[in-house]
Formats: sequence, C-alpha cells, structure tokens
Amino acid sequence: MKKKLDLRTICMLGLLAAVCFAGNYARIKLPMAIGGTSAFTLGNITCVLSGLLMGPIGGLASGLGAALYDCMDPAYLMEAPLTFLNKGAMGLVAGVAAYQGLRGASARNHGEPNPAPSYRRYLIAAILGVLTYYVFYFNKCYFYNGLLIQELTPKAALLILPAKLPTSLFNGILAVVVAPPLAAAIRKAMDRSGIHSLA
Repeated sequence: MKKKLDLRTICMLGLLAAVCFAGNYARIKLPMAIGGTSAFTLGNITCVLSGLLMGPIGGLASGLGAALYDCMDPAYLMEAPLTFLNKGAMGLVAGVAAYQGLRGASARNHGEPNPAPSYRRYLIAAILGVLTYYVFYFNKCYFYNGLLIQELTPKAALLILPAKLPTSLFNGILAVVVAPPLAAAIRKAMDRSGIHSLA
C-alpha cells in the first residue's frame, strides 16, 4: 500500500528539512592541505533522525535540508545536488531499516498506529544510514572533488580520503550515539500526545 502524502506529512517533512538545515549549519570547518575543507557537524544526527521518525520518506527531508544549506554557502553551492543524494540516502536507508516489516501493522492491528521500532532497530538503522552516507561521501570526495574539480591524479585524489576520516568518523559516531535515543524519546512523546508516527 502506498503512503498518502497528506498535509500532516508535508508539514513534518518541512519541519525536519528545517532541522536538517540547522544541523548542517552548526559546523566547525577545518582547512585541509588538499581537498578543500572538512567539518565537524551536527548534520548527520538530524539526517538520520529524519529517517528514524518518518521512515523512508524522511530521506527527502534530510536531502532537502542539507542541500539547502549547501545553496547558502558559495563554497558548497555546486555540490548541492550531490549533497541531496548522499544525505538523502542516509535518511532513506535509516528509515527503511527502522520500519522494514513494521509497515502495514496498523491494518493488522485494526487501525491502531504502527508500533514503534525497538531501540535496537533504531540503532541498527542509524548505523546502516551512516555507512550508506560514507559510501556516497567518500566516492564524491574521490571522483567529484579530487578527480573532476581539483584535477588531481588518482593517487593524489586518494590522499584526500584519509584526511577526511577523523571528522567523518566523529560525525558518524555522534549520529549513531545521539539519533536513536532522540528518536525513541520523540516517538514516545508523539504517541502520548496522540500525534502518531508518520512512518
């Protein structure tokens, strides 16, 4: 059964896109000898959170919010479409992993809202979302930033990747540690207030 894109879903998408924009805005940039900059950011937390709260469609919010941040910074403007893909993929995969097998449970439960994923499922979903992002991000750093934009040799382009590892690992680990308990707490509050999950 296809998910209906109603007003509540659109509003939640807009809200989470704004949260993802703000999360990506909160960053500390570090200059690098080659390969531009690297950054410590809260963006991965909010992108994973979008998927954990909304399911696969949360990838749209995470991709849009992060891409909008790129559009506001001339240094990242040309990368906005790639950011939409890699940050969107992070939220999408986290959402699929969190709710796989839970969809349609409301129909089986006579109209009751879908059950919340367990904390373990949230944690695994966050890990899978972050790993997906790493695949997209490091490919972008190598092919787009290294070979295409900077016109480096393949060997030199590979040297960019280890330099980006510390911040990337920090951002990913932070997302895995913070997003699951945050999602569980928000989902509980939503259920208590009668605002059932949109996933």
